Amino acid sequence: MRLVVQVKLLPVPEQSAALETTLRAANKAANLVSRIAFNQRCFRNFDLRKHTYAQLKAEFALAAQAAQHVIKKVADAYRTLHANLAAGNLGKPGSARRIKTEGKPITFRPGAAQPYDDRCLSWQYDARTVSIWTVAGRLRGIAFTASAHQLVLLAKHRKGESDLVCRDGMWFLHATVEIPDVPLTAPDGFLGVDLGIANIATTSTGTRHSGKGLTAVRHRHRQLRRRLQAKATKSAKRLLKRRRRKEARFAANVNHVIAKQIVTVAERTGRGIALEDLGSIRERVRLRKPQRVTLHSWSFHQLGAFIAYKAARAGVAVIHVDPAYTSQECSTCHHVDKRNRPDQETFACTSCGFAEHADVNAARIIASRGEAGWAVSHAA
Repeated sequence: MRLVVQVKLLPVPEQSAALETTLRAANKAANLVSRIAFNQRCFRNFDLRKHTYAQLKAEFALAAQAAQHVIKKVADAYRTLHANLAAGNLGKPGSARRIKTEGKPITFRPGAAQPYDDRCLSWQYDARTVSIWTVAGRLRGIAFTASAHQLVLLAKHRKGESDLVCRDGMWFLHATVEIPDVPLTAPDGFLGVDLGIANIATTSTGTRHSGKGLTAVRHRHRQLRRRLQAKATKSAKRLLKRRRRKEARFAANVNHVIAKQIVTVAERTGRGIALEDLGSIRERVRLRKPQRVTLHSWSFHQLGAFIAYKAARAGVAVIHVDPAYTSQECSTCHHVDKRNRPDQETFACTSCGFAEHADVNAARIIASRGEAGWAVSHAA
């Protein structure tokens, strides 16, 4: 299982300046490679090397391995773009968005992440320092900090490339670690999880994680951004810049807490976790204009990803099920009717009379579908 460990670098001013110069040179070189790839319709890593490798070393003072990584970064970016185009994620053929995307080369920000392998970057775990290549030469003894758990993961399981990232004037390394897979335990039933907006997550055991607090925080941030943008002074712009990731960090923390609680319950009770397959929900759901902001700021994918990776580390099975009609189907008699859901919170079956909170009923339907799906996929 692959995870990403983020460690914070603590460079002195001279080291920080060298890292910034390196990042800018690498991304300027990546933009050149991207233009050549776009103009010549040449997107394979090996082919791009023939057209750009010598030029990168001569014009940007990149070492051999750094130049290779720049070319690979561009090739990977175009591979991802073409996969998104093929999947229809950037609009239908002929749409304005798709034409705009296809009509220009990919560009890289001056501070975009740059990958490093073990030839360009070495770790000294005991001393908590790294040695890293820059255009100004090899920098040695750059201190880094991380939690005790992260240090153990790095020392035992680090493998592959690390990305150098600059964010808000701070330097980070995103290191890849490969930890051994935990064998999945055969689940004794499934814990269904219904994801929503009013309640971020509701389990089939009746636990509801309310979204009121998160919605209130997002509304407050939205109002503050509106006022600061209208003011448009230098101090307002500085405050906007400082706060631009605060809401995302808060939402991610909420999702981490909820995911940990759900996985802990499933692990303790020996059950698997059943989630709705909510792919392309933004394209499928039709809402009134005031509700669209709430839907588009709802980080359901992040919560699902957190649950999946925490479950994998605990050996808990996860299955995704079809979400169709989970809000209208009775978890007792399985009668499906729009009238079963008279309002957002209430479920009252028109066939058998069963009544329950609508989200809890939906979570139970998801749990039963998870059991059925698991039985089919693991039939002897």
